[in-house]
Amino acid sequence: MVVPGWIPRGALAALCLSLVHGCGAPDPRPGELRGAHLTPPWPKPDFTLTDTDGDDFAFRKETSGSVTLLFFGFTNCPDVCPVQLANLAAVLHRQPGEIANRVRVVFVTTDPARDTPDRLRAWLDRFDPAFVGLAGPLDEVNRILRSVGLAPAVKVPTNDGGYAMGHAAQIIAYTEDERAHVMYPSGTRQEDWAHDLPRLVRGDWARIDQ
Repeated sequence: MVVPGWIPRGALAALCLSLVHGCGAPDPRPGELRGAHLTPPWPKPDFTLTDTDGDDFAFRKETSGSVTLLFFGFTNCPDVCPVQLANLAAVLHRQPGEIANRVRVVFVTTDPARDTPDRLRAWLDRFDPAFVGLAGPLDEVNRILRSVGLAPAVKVPTNDGGYAMGHAAQIIAYTEDERAHVMYPSGTRQEDWAHDLPRLVRGDWARIDQ
């Protein structure tokens, strides 16, 4: 679950500022990409975590040459995480192969204590078996979050004696130039994904920097 109050105020403010267009960004003009534009573009991070097969996954190397959508969340999330991935998967499944095959979705769990490899793989398979699941110590995941300009994940006690994870819900889109020109907030609609994904693959992001 992602609730703004779960993130410390300072971190939340920094997160909004990091979106460039910010929270409540205006609608894009016709022809523009529909995510929040990042100016200047953010470099793709270089980190290694463990995938659901137990193998090392070097993010920058393994995703080279593709449009890569990086998302942080956890499998017990009741709303934001599954909705984001379900919308994205639905659109990818409708794309022609020349588009869908050039997009990689990488999901990093913010709840490594509960998201075992089997659990993470089974949960991602509900959306698309091609989605990559990664895990590592929470300290390392938070280091990566900070390195990509997002607020760290925080553990929040729940009334039943358990906990949930407060975490940034944006999906960062890295393009073939190894940079992110656009980011997609929670609530991104299928029509916006359908509009942007082919353009990200074709390189229309280059117009943002002009």
